[in-house]
Amino acid sequence: MARTRAFIASWALLLAAAGTAHAQKAPAPGAPPAAGIYTCTDARGRTITADRPIADCNDREQRELGPSGTVRRKIEPTYTAREQAERDEAARQAALAASRQVEERRRERALLMRYPNPAAHDRERAEALVQIDAVIQAAQKRLGELSDERKSIDDELEFYKKDPTKAPDSLRRKADDNAKSAAVQNHFISDQMEEKKRVNNRFDEERARLRPLWATATGSAAR
Repeated sequence: MARTRAFIASWALLLAAAGTAHAQKAPAPGAPPAAGIYTCTDARGRTITADRPIADCNDREQRELGPSGTVRRKIEPTYTAREQAERDEAARQAALAASRQVEERRRERALLMRYPNPAAHDRERAEALVQIDAVIQAAQKRLGELSDERKSIDDELEFYKKDPTKAPDSLRRKADDNAKSAAVQNHFISDQMEEKKRVNNRFDEERARLRPLWATATGSAAR
């Protein structure tokens, strides 16, 4: 209470002095406004007033009061280079987060326009999987043909079983080419099976994102 009375008294004296000065000499038209009164609460909780910016409050906000006691302006803290860099980085991160949120909302709207309901999403998943299955089936068919071809080659090589070195070079090349082609087809099928998993995973992730969007859209339509 004593501290408050002391602050009020000091503030009243400053205001009175400012008022007296103002009464003694009114500012000429176009002249700069009268000096204000600066006030702040320092790190120890003391309320300080002065007729100029307060050095003890450089690290916190100060207020400049006009002669009538109204807040003329607020003075931001003076930061060290490190503090300013930290503030700038925090502001940059906040801007990035806001930008990411805006982009996420845009993607959600685009996703909802592409798949307005579960049936549309199921239909596109099925179409994507059908295409992959067709490619896998074609590769499996080719693998079957290579298997039949290999049987024919093995039948010919059977004649040279006792001494494989006597087998014609053309027959050995045919056997080697067949093995390489079969390996290529098996690798291709393996890749397509992985692609099928990726497609299913993508549609599963989209489904999880779309469920609340569909629910919101349905609720909005019902209202």
